[in-house]
Amino acid sequence: MDLLSHNIRMAENNRWSNDRLYRAVSALQPGEFEAERVSFFPSIKETLNHILAVDHLYLDFLEEAGIGADAFDRFEAFDDQQLLAEAQSKSDERLIAFCRSLGPGDLDRRVITDRREDGKIPERIGDLLAHLFLHQIHHRGQVHAMLSGTSVKPPQLDEFLLDYDLKLRREEMERLGLAR
Repeated sequence: MDLLSHNIRMAENNRWSNDRLYRAVSALQPGEFEAERVSFFPSIKETLNHILAVDHLYLDFLEEAGIGADAFDRFEAFDDQQLLAEAQSKSDERLIAFCRSLGPGDLDRRVITDRREDGKIPERIGDLLAHLFLHQIHHRGQVHAMLSGTSVKPPQLDEFLLDYDLKLRREEMERLGLAR
């Protein structure tokens, strides 16, 4: 597998993981979504909103849309779980489309990142994607842990890349248009 294919698989994994996580979140009892919990962000709601806000920022950098840090500043947090899930799904599809659009040499190409007072820093697309995937995995793990203190069992999030696990995710992959 080359790095272009790897990044596509990571973007697809991101879509699949978020779908599983949001399906669990949609089953929460009233008040559990916004309830204060022990984590970096103090609730499931705030953590999921943060993931999406950072996705918007990094997609702006990667797509060279020119909004810069304002992409993060303009983000309006969602109070409604379903609307947040729909917005995350759209963001995930944008990331998949971006990764699928990359060609040879693009991962080493630099794009400008707006770091406010630290200036506009050129970064490699491959490095930005790796950082974005790590960011998403990190915070999804926090939500996963917070779900342990709710009425909903945290979903399995590591059954994606191996052929062995395909039997466990085939229906989801087909529903999300990620079937291989």
